[in-house]
Amino acid sequence: MRSLILAIQFLTRLPTPQLKTFDPAWLADAARWFAPVGVLVGTVVWLAVLAGSLLDPWLAALLGLLAWLWVTGGLHIDGLADLADAQGAAHRSRERFLEVLKDPHLGSFGVLTMASQLLAKLVLLMLLVKQAQLAGAISPDALRLSGLPGGLPTLAVKLAPLLLVPAWARLFTVAWSATLPSLAAGSGERFAWRTHWPSFWLSAALLAAASYWLAPVLLLAPLAGLWWWAYLKRKLGGMTGDCLGAGIELCESLLLLLLLAH
Repeated sequence: MRSLILAIQFLTRLPTPQLKTFDPAWLADAARWFAPVGVLVGTVVWLAVLAGSLLDPWLAALLGLLAWLWVTGGLHIDGLADLADAQGAAHRSRERFLEVLKDPHLGSFGVLTMASQLLAKLVLLMLLVKQAQLAGAISPDALRLSGLPGGLPTLAVKLAPLLLVPAWARLFTVAWSATLPSLAAGSGERFAWRTHWPSFWLSAALLAAASYWLAPVLLLAPLAGLWWWAYLKRKLGGMTGDCLGAGIELCESLLLLLLLAH
């Protein structure tokens, strides 16, 4: 279970047994568990949103966003902010781009991008809760009065697609790192050392089946992954760990928007 423990440790702040030793090469094996770990992330978000929906859609969205940030440790949104800073300051210079990408300080481009992403997720989560309540003809007052046997299980089912959003986004990173050249040494490059394609396609098939059951519109999710792959290929010519984290954040927002559109 070493690779699973590493995947949980790398992608989340969830408690795990501690490994006595560590080899960076093990990260390549851990990537096969990225989609299942994404379901764990989705479960934390789903439970937080469900709890907040007992009172108000905005509270549900806020709790969901805070849970998302907590369980991931802000790892991916940090990558998005770093990438925004690097692209804003690069001026078509590859050397400058990589230099700014490695800089731990956050500039104005990164701050604005991070704030925009947080606001986007907050609003999208709120709209999803309202949509779920309307679809099930459930109001916050009805939820409070009905108790567990009534409206809450119905709302839980309506919001269940949230379980799959982080899973799809993390599955994409396996393909991105395996099919794009690395621009710099780091975690993104280590994931590409060895790609276990059978587990990738198995995860994709299981996510597709779950999507068909819970929210068929998520069968379009791979288009979001292809969009980010094409962007990295055309704009940067490769990827880094920050590029993978940025892709996770942007694809999660796109998938939330997709759920609203169906």
